[in-house]
Amino acid sequence: MRRTASLVLLAVAVFCTALSPLLRWYAFPRLAKIPPGQYQTMVLEASPATLVDYGTMKAKQVPKVTIVQTLKGNVAESARIARTAGRDVVVWDTLSYVAGPDGKMVSEIPERYIFDAHSQEPVHATGEMVDGDPVRRTGIEYKWPFLTEKRDYTYFDAQTRTSAPIHYKGTRTFHGLEVYYFEQTIPWTKVPLPKKMPVQGITPESVEKLGTTRWYTTKRMFWVDPVTGAPVNGQEIHQEELRGGQLLPGGGKVTAFAGHVKMRADYVDATVALVKSQRTLVLLLTRYLPWGCLALGAVLLALSLYLEARGRRPGPGTAGGDRPETGAGPDPGPDPGPDLGGPVPPPSAPRTVSGGP
Repeated sequence: MRRTASLVLLAVAVFCTALSPLLRWYAFPRLAKIPPGQYQTMVLEASPATLVDYGTMKAKQVPKVTIVQTLKGNVAESARIARTAGRDVVVWDTLSYVAGPDGKMVSEIPERYIFDAHSQEPVHATGEMVDGDPVRRTGIEYKWPFLTEKRDYTYFDAQTRTSAPIHYKGTRTFHGLEVYYFEQTIPWTKVPLPKKMPVQGITPESVEKLGTTRWYTTKRMFWVDPVTGAPVNGQEIHQEELRGGQLLPGGGKVTAFAGHVKMRADYVDATVALVKSQRTLVLLLTRYLPWGCLALGAVLLALSLYLEARGRRPGPGTAGGDRPETGAGPDPGPDPGPDLGGPVPPPSAPRTVSGGP
């Protein structure tokens, strides 16, 4: 009975031990992915900020500029592209809407971001764009990969339509989470004007005909949860200028927008709470279950060996066991008498008693 139990425990121990690496290296890369139907809204503010007055073409300080970023997963496009690409694909349609202190639109830039649901690497397909311009992204945008590493990544900048390194700057604690801090600085670069301008009748084409150009620089900062790869906080020190042309004669320039853009506090709290719930699921597949199975396998193996050793131990009265304390032992036969040192005569043949005369 003990040997049967030992074999059963050994089989379960082997199963648990083999399951541990399978969960981490086989199941996790296939199960952890971004859902295609995700919807999220984020509100950021620059308070105070500087905006251009298109009536006077002069910069003025305003109490606040609000940026609303909306992200919506396009399930139908995800399925269509996934069939062609042969892998799980996510399509995000996003919109960055900038409003002045009066709530009126300053600019809005739509994007379509197509990427691998597991690795967050960009997937190039028809429809990938920024503000209607086709682009071919390299690197990440919006989200880091699951199990983010302590290294630099390539990050796509929507304003310049180019990618550049975003640098790992160390580990920090943010709202009770251990996060990785990243920075990226985009130097002054000439960028396209938004397709939708805030003044009726003014278009990017009409501004370009006047010879006026738009320039941009930013310092981008992210606090990223390394388990899920989701930023829990983001900030930008952002500057835009209009330069030269007939709108600004004499090679002049004016600040179109400047401010330190930060996530609003209530959205920071909501993002941290969401990430904390999601990171538990990732840790379940990468840490808790693999290590738990490995520990359980070790315990079951030890128990199996213990039962096997108990089953092989000899019991009382068996060969090699303890002699019994009582009992006469085997019969030694008749007492041969005292040994006198001489030869012992053979026993006499039995006599036959005859009844004759």
